[in-house]
Amino acid sequence: MTRDTAAYKAKVTDAFNEAAAIYDRMGVEFFTPMGRRLVERAAPRPGERVLDIGCGLGATLLPAARLIGPAGRALGVDIAPAMVEEARREAGRQGIGNVEVRVMDGEHPDLPARSFDLILGSYSVIFLPDARAALARFARLLADGGRIAFTSPVFARDTFPFLPPMFTELIPLDLLRHLPESWHPEQLHRQLHSWLEHPADLTAALRRAGFTDVRIADEPVPMTAASGTAWVDWSHTQGMRLLWQHLPGEEAAALRTRLVTALDALREGDGPVRIEVPVRYVTATVAR
Repeated sequence: MTRDTAAYKAKVTDAFNEAAAIYDRMGVEFFTPMGRRLVERAAPRPGERVLDIGCGLGATLLPAARLIGPAGRALGVDIAPAMVEEARREAGRQGIGNVEVRVMDGEHPDLPARSFDLILGSYSVIFLPDARAALARFARLLADGGRIAFTSPVFARDTFPFLPPMFTELIPLDLLRHLPESWHPEQLHRQLHSWLEHPADLTAALRRAGFTDVRIADEPVPMTAASGTAWVDWSHTQGMRLLWQHLPGEEAAALRTRLVTALDALREGDGPVRIEVPVRYVTATVAR
């Protein structure tokens, strides 16, 4: 692992460790409906062995565990120990007993070959510094005929990663001067996301990794927030936290006001903020 890769993973781990207690619990609905939809597309079957890469609090892991039933086994891995603890507690709260959660670097899963029937990853593959190489490792973990299913944003150049397109106009580009150069959207796009932008490139990457029957579908996921303030508070618990952490207090306050005002303008009366977020769903089968 290079020094830059180690530093990147440390930042991601720290960000999600600090956010774990409130992650996806701020009155904003997005990761849960997206996770449910991914599980619907992946269609886990009773008795299957499921691996969830970057499981977070279990938005994908737990619905999958319910479908595979007591004869199945679901393992969730996450690089952030605090996320793992929260996911374990959530499985207990929901009374789901066929789930195990471990701290593990999802890019290099230390797991036996051919030990899973289905691998899931909801908005997690996008964080891997060399996801295309990781896909080949995932293929080796799958039994013959095993499947992979994951989601990513519908990436485009000159937009902020992880955020719906409307936010590119709301976040002034001059704020990027506070980010390390490697965290600029164009740099992140080039380093991590360019292969995800065009379906042909994504399909080619999966085939090189050992998959076939690649299917890609872009669908909107409705994001709802009680208010603009609720959305901005929630943004501190997910990928955008990496921007907030680098902003000086005055500029963070100005951005907060700008976002709250624009988002509240989308509300009808006292109703919630509703944003359609384009999400890419990818499924494939291991080629053996």
